[in-house]
This record gives sequence, C-alpha cells and structure tokens, in this order.
Amino acid sequence: MSFQAYLDSIREKTGKEPKDFLAEAQAKGLLDAAPKASQIVDWLKAEYDLGRGHAMAIYAILKDAKTPRGSSDERIDKLFSGGKARWRQTYDTLVEKLGRELGAVGTAPTDSYVSLLRGNKKFAILQPGAAHLDIGIKRKGEPATDRFLEAGNWNAMVTHRVRVTEDGQIDTEMIDWLARAYALAE
Repeated sequence: MSFQAYLDSIREKTGKEPKDFLAEAQAKGLLDAAPKASQIVDWLKAEYDLGRGHAMAIYAILKDAKTPRGSSDERIDKLFSGGKARWRQTYDTLVEKLGRELGAVGTAPTDSYVSLLRGNKKFAILQPGAAHLDIGIKRKGEPATDRFLEAGNWNAMVTHRVRVTEDGQIDTEMIDWLARAYALAE
C-alpha cells in the first residue's frame, strides 16, 4: 500500500486529514518533545481504532512536522554538498538563465531534488548525483526521444528525464524543452 493510500484510507475511516491529527497531537502535548512512535500508535488505536500501519503513516507526518527544515537556501546548499557540489554552479547558471529568458522561475527544494516553478506550478525538477544531474521535465503528451526519456517511475511529477553528465549537455535543445514546460505551467 502506498503512503497516499494509507492517508486516503485514514480519511475514509476517520474523516480527518493529516493536518487534523497534527492539531490534535499538538493540543494533547504529544509533540512537545520529539514524538515517540509507541505514543502515537497507542493514541490512534485507542481513539480511532487505527492499526499500526495506518498509525505509522500519521506518525511519519507528525515526526516530519517536528523536524526543522532550514531555509530554502540552506536546503539547496545541503542538496549540492559533498560529491554533488560539482553541480551547484550548473544549477545556479541554469536557474538564472531560465529566469532571464522565461520570467520568474521559483525554486522549491526537497531533501533530494529542487522543483522549478512557474508561480506555484512545477514544470521541472533538478536532482543532483555525484556523477550526474538528472533533469525531470513536465510535458504531458510529448513523445519521448533518445535524449528526453520517459520519466517512468523515477519521479511521477514529471513526464521526461534527462541525465546530464557534463555542463555542455545543457544546450539550446534543453532550454527549449524547459521553456515549453514553463509555458504549459500556466
């Protein structure tokens, strides 16, 4: 069962969203310190008759809510650290170029990749590795090519994936694909 399927099942059974459980846990003082799985599991079993798997999904959300995230810049710095540091200049240059050519390009870093946004709509992601920079592009209906492969199960939020192994591979064709994805993110 996927994480989202757990949450959907919890919503069906309890009528509550994750934010509701977060508010309740805060009101009960369960988040005053780092939440303990056993406390959360016991609470959700007693009050909502949730099994361990469903309770652990809520626990993951509560635990995540207590974990300090750092600023966006700190998260990007962390993402492009260590062996992935070689891709930081490429990232900075690409985001600046897209901003100049397309208009406002927002960024939203996660722990494993950075989303590129037009307003609040994602049009691409950048995921650094030590030896490559994967670029995911959202262009529904566009057939895959030898270079712009189907994203498949790599990341469901994009339709295509390109693996960049050197800076020169971010060329006019790449910028054109990103520009078209940006235009579709209206």
